[in-house]
Amino acid sequence: MKDYHINIFYSEEDEGYIADIPDLNCCSAFGESPFEALREVEIAKKLWLESAKAEGKSIPLPTYRPAIYQAS
Repeated sequence: MKDYHINIFYSEEDEGYIADIPDLNCCSAFGESPFEALREVEIAKKLWLESAKAEGKSIPLPTYRPAIYQAS
């Protein structure tokens, strides 16, 4: 099974790292290091998926791939 793509980037404005999962609307997290941001977004992903299931919402399949990883 494919997993969801995670972006991690440094935010000057927030003075820390942001991790987000493009396939899961508004699923993101903050950390003082890339590793902390990754750990936090994994928790956010688990909670996002649990909430969607509990509310009967559809869960998108992992489809997002950055252009650099897409084959032509």
